[in-house]
Amino acid sequence: MTKRNLTVQVDDDTIRRAKVLAARRNMSVSAIVAAEIKRLADDDERYEESRERAERAMRRATPRGGRTWSRHELHDR
Repeated sequence: MTKRNLTVQVDDDTIRRAKVLAARRNMSVSAIVAAEIKRLADDDERYEESRERAERAMRRATPRGGRTWSRHELHDR
């Protein structure tokens, strides 16, 4: 897979903390950022797939009961 550069702007304190984190994990800041972006994108993809599966299942589901009253009827005094 071809890798490309991405420029981001981050405040000085966050950069300092990211460097400390990277050193603790024996990684580069770039590797940490890349891994986190990949994780976020993967999570979002899994969520969308799950949502689509749930919507398909709901469309195929057999109706059970159902509402026989209207909101107006409930509040009719």
